Amino acid sequence: MASSSSFTSPLCTWLVAACMSFSCDREPHQPSMLLHPHHSGNKRLGRRRKVLSKCSGAAQFNRSLSISSFCGSSIHGLITSLEPCNEYYSSKSALSSLPLFADNALSSFFGSNSVTLNRNQRRLARSRSRSRSGEAMSVAVQPTEEVKMKKKPHTKQRRVVVTGMGVVSPLGHDPDVFYNNLLEGASGISTIETFDCASYPTKIAGEIKSFSTDGWVAPKLSKRMDKFMLYMLTAGKKALVDGGISEDVMDELDKAKCGVLIGSAMGGMKVFWDALEALRISYRKMNPFCVPFATTNMGSAILAMDLGWMGPNYSISTACATSNFCILNAANHIIRGEADVMLCGGSDAAIIPPGLGGFVACRALSQRNEDPSKASRPWDTNRDGFVMGEGSGVLLLEELEHAKKRGANIYAEFAGGSFTCDAYHITEPRPDGAGVILCIEKALAQSGVPREDVNYINAHATSTPAGDLKEYEALMHCFGQNPELRVNSTKSMIGHLMGAAGAVEAIAAVQAIRTGWVHPNINLENPDEGVDTRVLVGPNKERLEVKAALSNSFGFGGHNSSIIFVPYK
Repeated sequence: MASSSSFTSPLCTWLVAACMSFSCDREPHQPSMLLHPHHSGNKRLGRRRKVLSKCSGAAQFNRSLSISSFCGSSIHGLITSLEPCNEYYSSKSALSSLPLFADNALSSFFGSNSVTLNRNQRRLARSRSRSRSGEAMSVAVQPTEEVKMKKKPHTKQRRVVVTGMGVVSPLGHDPDVFYNNLLEGASGISTIETFDCASYPTKIAGEIKSFSTDGWVAPKLSKRMDKFMLYMLTAGKKALVDGGISEDVMDELDKAKCGVLIGSAMGGMKVFWDALEALRISYRKMNPFCVPFATTNMGSAILAMDLGWMGPNYSISTACATSNFCILNAANHIIRGEADVMLCGGSDAAIIPPGLGGFVACRALSQRNEDPSKASRPWDTNRDGFVMGEGSGVLLLEELEHAKKRGANIYAEFAGGSFTCDAYHITEPRPDGAGVILCIEKALAQSGVPREDVNYINAHATSTPAGDLKEYEALMHCFGQNPELRVNSTKSMIGHLMGAAGAVEAIAAVQAIRTGWVHPNINLENPDEGVDTRVLVGPNKERLEVKAALSNSFGFGGHNSSIIFVPYK
């Protein structure tokens, strides 16, 4: 009898759910005898209730039962010969949760004040009122006893550290060279040389003048790929070398737990632009790889193919916040145990005619062509727009114990971060700065870093009239009480690297932690009214023992992102 009882309970429970499914799957014009049990006669109904009275003592639903075991020619007989047991005589509250019986469910969504019921709907509505008198309703509800869920045992959160860095930028293609140039206040902004831009009102950019893929990318691929991919592949492989991932170490890695998450805001604009120009002659002249090499994900994909890494691999594109989104998501893959090693960051190469022309058309760029090095000037009253830049930044993130086991050099620890959306305007920040403030507060909460420990901020600060001030106000709202706070903008020297900006600036933040020096803000000659120059780094590098570094990146569409690095201890 014990075995019979244990079988009856799940069978009964399953059949109730099956009855509901069976009746709901009928065509609207077909009457359901399950919804109208009174047609079968009261005596038969009474007998069925006796048969199923054993269901009331059910303890748990046996989830191992296979639904397929109940399928076949006998299924209709089982369904039509059984009724729910007493525990399933639903109340008005249980039934009212069903959309079909909610009088205002559709009207509230579509804005209609009245709903006309057809004949079948009226019949079902009447059955709702009869449920109070004890008539059976075939609705699936929860069993009387809750199923006890096995809680996942608490485990200590996996820590994520930075063990390698790779950069391709207007100020150098090595992390140390790049940061030393920043510390010296050098500018990487100059007149564009890649194409003739005499007819454009803006003729300057943070353009990479010399770059070679020798030893990093196969010559055949190098000729066909877009520059954003070449920058990404080179920076990614340099990050591996910087992190001590030699061929021997590579052979020992679990490739299924190694991933690549490097994004791009603009993608392969040059290869697609060239394809359009070729199409003017004939499609036969087009690069056969123009479509795949234009997509933002292909850089990450090619790099993973080259390395044989089979872990998480994709590309996020959130305009100029792309890199931070990639870095935080890569770290989360490691924290969740889905990966041990991740290459992450961003890459962009949009200094081409449609890229320059597009930003000129929306009046976003500086036109200080006579003195390019002075063009990017965050928080200065004479700023007149941002300066385009290009390049790539890639971080090698690694799970702490994994890094320690292979004897990796740990540069800093990734503490956490967050994202929010302004949900306000395509290009303008919210006037009250609520989106940025919320993002920073969530990053602090997620990381567990006390706000008083954040004493260095690498700001997004692009040199635009509205953006710089709104970010500054948000920073003061969150950290204004910290007397040690220092804020700078890497974009004052290299311009805005679009989707690569956050990763390159994250490298600057990690380098500040490593070296104990923060780079200057150049061109800050006449600060905006209300801006406290005691908070902003001056025209020269400054010594600072960084307790926690926060890096902001914001993108068109209202994408906000903040990530936090701390010294490894």
